[in-house]
Amino acid sequence: MIVSSILVVVGFTSLIFGANWLVDGASSLARQNNIPDLVIGLTIVAFGTSAPELVVNSVASFKGLSDIILGNIIGSNNFNLFIILGIASLIHPISVQSSTAWKEIPISILMTILLCALANDFLINPDHVISRTDGIILLLTFICFIYYVFNQLKQEKTSQPAYKEIPTYKIWSLVAFGISGLVIGGKLVVDRSIHIASELGASEKLIGLTIIATGTSLPELVTSIIAAIKKNSDIAIGNVIGSNIFNVLLILSISSLINPIQYNPSFNQDLLILLGGTSFLLIAMITGKRKVLDRWEALLLLNFYLIYTTYLLLKEM
Repeated sequence: MIVSSILVVVGFTSLIFGANWLVDGASSLARQNNIPDLVIGLTIVAFGTSAPELVVNSVASFKGLSDIILGNIIGSNNFNLFIILGIASLIHPISVQSSTAWKEIPISILMTILLCALANDFLINPDHVISRTDGIILLLTFICFIYYVFNQLKQEKTSQPAYKEIPTYKIWSLVAFGISGLVIGGKLVVDRSIHIASELGASEKLIGLTIIATGTSLPELVTSIIAAIKKNSDIAIGNVIGSNIFNVLLILSISSLINPIQYNPSFNQDLLILLGGTSFLLIAMITGKRKVLDRWEALLLLNFYLIYTTYLLLKEM
């Protein structure tokens, strides 16, 4: 237990440094190539911070641990939405571009509905399995999303203000070391947390929805906090929305292609919470101070998640 606790601390340290390097490298890359920060947040940063979920889910899929896979994906997305955006917005209210409010957030809502439909087999059969066919559908949808992002890049590419130029090799070194730090740190935190939780006798579903989801979301948490401190709203929200889309469309599709995933219908409740939270975010963006997630709205997200997590823990007792 002591060794595991020490390794968790080492993992946290790796995550903090990795996230800082990744944000610096990605932001510099965006400015150097006149690429909007939002595009970088939705792609490079989102993929980099989703790497721990990819590693954990691939291993879990080979072992046939369906509850771990689903708990990690759905739990991570809820953590990203309620905790990460909540904390980032408390640090500095997040303002978003029109495309985020009217396109990326609705895409995230549609993605959740698609997952719910495929998982419950509304149109195919009542077996509650995310099959390889479902995985192919999710993967094709992901390809369409990437096409959309880069099509947006062509339309929105604009000149950036002057800045101190950083050598290209240094930028890519920051990105590479950042992603490496995130993957190593995320794996350490998750593996050791699973070990600690197992000794406490928690179920796979609870471990997936809470400890593993939190552990694999730590890169997104640290990345968005640092982006918020640096007042880079596009990286902060692009990281969260992009990561949620990557988790479902790419990571879950890869997991189901490795091994079909048995779907526990009790996860429908967690999917509905994800759908409701994303819908709340959309409403927050188009009402009040338009396209800004205010601090009082961030507090609502945080408080709801704390109540939700308390409910999950009490249900296990």
